[in-house]
Amino acid sequence: MSRNDALRAARLRAGWRSADMAAEQLTAHGQQFLDDRHFAVSSRTWRRWEGARPGWPSEETALVLHDALGRWPEDLGFTAPPGWIRPEHHEENRMQTAHLLDVTAAALVPGPLAPQQVDPALVDYFQAQLEGHYRADMLLGPHDLIGTLGPQYQLIDKLTRSATGETRRGLLRVGAAYAALVGWLYQDAGDLSAAAFWRGVTQEIALRARDPHLVGYAMVNSAQVRTDLGDGAGVVDLCEAALDDDRVVPKIKVMAMQQQAHGASLLRDRAAVDRLIDDADRLLPRVDDDLPWGNACRRTPGYLEVQRATCYGRLGLGEEASTLWTQVLAAVPETARRDRGVYMARHATAAATARQPEQAVEIAREAATIAVETGSARMRRELTTLERAMRPWQDAPVGRDLAEALAPVTEGS
Repeated sequence: MSRNDALRAARLRAGWRSADMAAEQLTAHGQQFLDDRHFAVSSRTWRRWEGARPGWPSEETALVLHDALGRWPEDLGFTAPPGWIRPEHHEENRMQTAHLLDVTAAALVPGPLAPQQVDPALVDYFQAQLEGHYRADMLLGPHDLIGTLGPQYQLIDKLTRSATGETRRGLLRVGAAYAALVGWLYQDAGDLSAAAFWRGVTQEIALRARDPHLVGYAMVNSAQVRTDLGDGAGVVDLCEAALDDDRVVPKIKVMAMQQQAHGASLLRDRAAVDRLIDDADRLLPRVDDDLPWGNACRRTPGYLEVQRATCYGRLGLGEEASTLWTQVLAAVPETARRDRGVYMARHATAAATARQPEQAVEIAREAATIAVETGSARMRRELTTLERAMRPWQDAPVGRDLAEALAPVTEGS
């Protein structure tokens, strides 16, 4: 493509007949919108935006473009940088998590606290509760569950300060698992800052517990955040560090290998993706520990093929990814709504990449419904990726069908 047709079409719809007129109108709009008389967009900049390599505008300019044209830069032909989250999603996350600030505060309760007797049976109690939370995570959106976990983590932290010996070690281990789950829920809600905080809490508690398996698990958790930030090298660093410890159980090695494959896909290394997932697949039958956390590799149908399909999609291998997603989704139960919705959104993007837009729209309809039900920011980001993949058909009937299918999601943003 020799020019940015999406931005050009938006300019013409706005009645801006030339690049000079568009720059003048956007400058005036931005000065009023931002209340900043120094805001300016030059004609030269606008012409570059309509070229084959438009670059990426500043967040301030992105806000002005959205207010003036009703679309975000990634919907106007710009290529979003890794980790970009629309400002509207930042605001949405602030509104949704404002009443959950005490959850993060739960990890920072000052002491000392009054000592108390701690029964060793409490370790088993919290472990049993944890399994129920894992099941609930598959059925609910993140916002409903985060508020439940905060007080429980705070109680575990309080008990840990009084416990001694193996009881204290047990509480530290289960506390790390709770912190990891809170971090995951924040990541699913799109709040990567809070997710990174809780991944750090997980790492700290794992080190205090002197548990090599938990330390490896915590590093894989941190690698998940680096994946969402588009930092392939960071993902590989963390996963290699987890794999360096020969003491860790096979489950940790499987988790580290599959996450490292995601890092390899971000670095555009397909050979490494296949090698890592194949190695993990050979190791998977040896996963037989009774640790209460990190059981997604056993609990999730087609766990490793999910990772392979995701990596293939990231690499632009549309046909291969689409075939894998068809196989994976046939085994995912309807009750696993959140995971199913994420997989369907990725499947739709793979279909679009394989130049099958009608199939992409058909798949996207159900994914959009699940995105609204669960409030998963991760799913919304996947649907935004789908919108970009469908740009070649944005003015065709199938493009309008997609806009209609995604309307419940975009209207709720």
